[in-house]
Amino acid sequence: MQLKKKRIAGLLSAATCSLLCSPVQAAEGEWDVDSAILFYAEDNDRVEAVEPVISAKKDLGDEESVSFKLVLDSLTGASANGAVPSTMPQTFTRPSGNGTYTVNPNETPLDDTFKDTRVAYSMNWEKPIDRNNRRNLGFNVSKEYDFTSISGNAMWQHDTNQKNTTYSYGINIELDDIDPVGNVPEPLTDMLAQNKGSSSDTRNVVDLLFGVTQVIDRTSLFQVNLSLSEADGYMTDPYKFVSVVDSVTGEPIQQLFENRPDSRSRQSLYGKYKKTLANKDIFTASYRYMTDDWGVDSNTFDFTYRFKLNSGYFIQPHLRYYDQSEADFYHYFLVDGTGVPSDASADYRLGEMEATTVGVKFGREYDEQHSWSVRLEQYVQTGDESPSEAFAQLAQQDLYPDVEATIVQFNYSFRW
Repeated sequence: MQLKKKRIAGLLSAATCSLLCSPVQAAEGEWDVDSAILFYAEDNDRVEAVEPVISAKKDLGDEESVSFKLVLDSLTGASANGAVPSTMPQTFTRPSGNGTYTVNPNETPLDDTFKDTRVAYSMNWEKPIDRNNRRNLGFNVSKEYDFTSISGNAMWQHDTNQKNTTYSYGINIELDDIDPVGNVPEPLTDMLAQNKGSSSDTRNVVDLLFGVTQVIDRTSLFQVNLSLSEADGYMTDPYKFVSVVDSVTGEPIQQLFENRPDSRSRQSLYGKYKKTLANKDIFTASYRYMTDDWGVDSNTFDFTYRFKLNSGYFIQPHLRYYDQSEADFYHYFLVDGTGVPSDASADYRLGEMEATTVGVKFGREYDEQHSWSVRLEQYVQTGDESPSEAFAQLAQQDLYPDVEATIVQFNYSFRW
């Protein structure tokens, strides 16, 4: 499934950075090139990722520019398949239907065949219409082993109040094709039956963005965005299960393929404040509230403080906190004899949880020609490991194990 999504909000974020930081623009005909490689590794031999990225922006003159970005993602390791632990060994059929894997007693069931590679390419063309208006057109294509996505976006920005206020309006249209290994499973059917339907399915997503960026003074600005998203089509993860457990012992007796609603409406409100202090340090704080018709509400707080050191060096601590409520159809497990709901998922990403990211970035800016940085962060995600509905052997199991990961990223920027 898709590793990441580039939303239209990223365009506005980049625009905000340029308003505050006022970077020296490349001379006409030159390229500003940014390169990076990210390493992500979860503890206990779970998911590992390597992501090299290169992007380039060329000034075409008269404030017109074109940019390109290439991303490669490679993921390996073991991923939780949604089933509950058991006091006995459990055997699961692989997605292809050929072969099985076995999970030891009292261990979280992990699919050790988790592997994916993504190649994504995007381009953007920014051009002023007149002295107060500019537009940005973009295109993105992303290809994975079992997922293909094509999207196009457009943004219009209007400056007023002597260019101290910028209004932004954007739209992104995304067309996805999901081609799971072993075909699309019939929803909420037994894993052992391997009831599969068509070889692929589709999903369409439309995102709208409305934003205002206000320069407060020469050293600070504030940004607020309202984002609306409508998705229709295949929203289910074809590799996830929901366990049906015995009503007395709590032992899993059946594994069902999950099923999610075929549409999702999301709304989010985002605010960001950025301030350059007298000593050239930079403080940034942001908050995002998201809600959707799946019952998921989330809050994201993000803070960075960039200390300016001598000779172009800087150090930037980072703190991010995230919490969310569980989806209406999220279940740790289903109990035999109580009926099967029309939608059900045990994917921990849809459960109630908290996540904290703490880290630091260190780097050096030599001049407008080149710079480098390295980022080291620790990510911890927690949930309710012993919910009130757990009974019998389930009450002794960790039904929401912590996810801990280390993130390392290297960046190098230069002009060519």
